[in-house]
Amino acid sequence: MPKCVLAYSGGLDTSVILGWLMEEGYEVHAVYVDLGQPCEDREAILKKARDIGARSSQIIDAQEELCRDFAFPVLQWQAKYEGVYLLGTSIARPLISKVCLQVARDVGADAYAHGATGKGNDQCRFQLAAEALSPAIQIIAPWRIEKFRQLFPGRSRMIEYCNERNIPVKATSTKPYSSDENCLHISYEAGKLEDLNVNGVELVEFGMTVSPQKAPDKSEQVTISFESGVPVSVNGKKLGAFDIVDVLNQIGGRNGVGRIDMVENRFVGMKSRGVYESPGMTILYTAHRLVEQLTIDRDLMHLRDRLAPEVAEMVYYGFWYHAKLDALMAFIRQAQEPVSGEVVLNLYKGNIDVAGRSSPNNLYDEGIATMEGGGSYNQTDAEGFLRIQGLPGRVQGRMRARKY
Repeated sequence: MPKCVLAYSGGLDTSVILGWLMEEGYEVHAVYVDLGQPCEDREAILKKARDIGARSSQIIDAQEELCRDFAFPVLQWQAKYEGVYLLGTSIARPLISKVCLQVARDVGADAYAHGATGKGNDQCRFQLAAEALSPAIQIIAPWRIEKFRQLFPGRSRMIEYCNERNIPVKATSTKPYSSDENCLHISYEAGKLEDLNVNGVELVEFGMTVSPQKAPDKSEQVTISFESGVPVSVNGKKLGAFDIVDVLNQIGGRNGVGRIDMVENRFVGMKSRGVYESPGMTILYTAHRLVEQLTIDRDLMHLRDRLAPEVAEMVYYGFWYHAKLDALMAFIRQAQEPVSGEVVLNLYKGNIDVAGRSSPNNLYDEGIATMEGGGSYNQTDAEGFLRIQGLPGRVQGRMRARKY
């Protein structure tokens, strides 16, 4: 009997896939990768997988690794897909594949299955990561298999299948949207959100943030410290990577920080509408940029900012374990060496304002920058600087004058 590792969530789709894989002749090992998803009873998830017929089921906690080794390097890049999306789901999928492939090696499985559809981005992230880490692995994506789609043309049939086999699921035949959550964010898409005239913020029942209108009428102050571009403490308390994100999720969430509604370009070519909330990472992106403004020189900052959209694109598409991204990550580690300091922010009804910033590597020199008289900057020097800078323009200007 061939062995297969299934990235298992305990929900409707992966529960049906688990049963279907067994009917196809696979010995299935279910792996629930804990990235901070809400779950009333993780032991119940393991039991359900075993009750369906999984040879083994296990939960692997990867929350710290997700924040430390995946989210924070992307934060150092200030990478946002299409200038908006903080890549919360995109960052998580390569880690899920990594964990599942380790289990596959442990149990001797040569197949890896996931529940991503053939229309979305997640299939790309799961498969590209898996093939880069384990080129010989067989990828099973049931939603891309005609036989599976014929058996399960819709959610109603999937629910019937679970009822026939006494598989407990909470899903109903209709949902206004679907959601995916980890400790970095929650994403909402599909269902009624596919109608662009539906107000996504009013439709979605947000799980991490209150609406700005219902946030407190008084601002809340938070202090964040960084070492070499990595957040290390909140309000003076040293914390691990996951705890930093968790604490800032709570602080940002109660102040209505971190909601977006966007239409994005999927890797497969279609546009899709998504609503996201990411309070903790939104705060970290703001704070990190403020420390960078003090500590990175102009040309390095501008180079990083030109490359950041490409990094975001690679992460979004799923090219995490590729040589190009490895090289870019090596670059950012070096570039972030001086990015140490502290930022004080005021949070108020969805807004983030800077109250103060400092760094031992501060490149801001008040004596140079001052607009008052004196200081160490000689304004006369600008005359020669501009004459040299303007030389090409003057030559071209004379040519244009002769021409016209």
